[in-house]
Amino acid sequence: MSGTYEFFRTHVLYGGDYKPSVNQQVGSAAVVAGVAGDKFGIGYSGLGYKTEGVRAVSVAAYDGGECYETSAELVRAGKYPIARYLEIYVNRKPTEALDPLRAEFIKFILSKDGQALTEKGG
Repeated sequence: MSGTYEFFRTHVLYGGDYKPSVNQQVGSAAVVAGVAGDKFGIGYSGLGYKTEGVRAVSVAAYDGGECYETSAELVRAGKYPIARYLEIYVNRKPTEALDPLRAEFIKFILSKDGQALTEKGG
């Protein structure tokens, strides 16, 4: 089960479950392809998987609330209601320093270049 699946179930379905008729896919790319090929299709995935033939939908946090489109700025501002942070966990003892490879990886992902690659990927 993916983190996106659980996040959507918890924050959009409020802990409820999907109907048996929902056509679940194995990954975000498959969801987007399925929606693109179905005139009445709707699905969810990470914005980085958006392709031609699909569009992101503006959403509100509650019925009657203001709808927000998907953008990095609105996500960072906490306005787009269906967004989550991705977390990185490092397996190490708290009393030990990071080994050089892990330290370089963390340094890179927090760097300007690492952040730019993340934004480029959506």
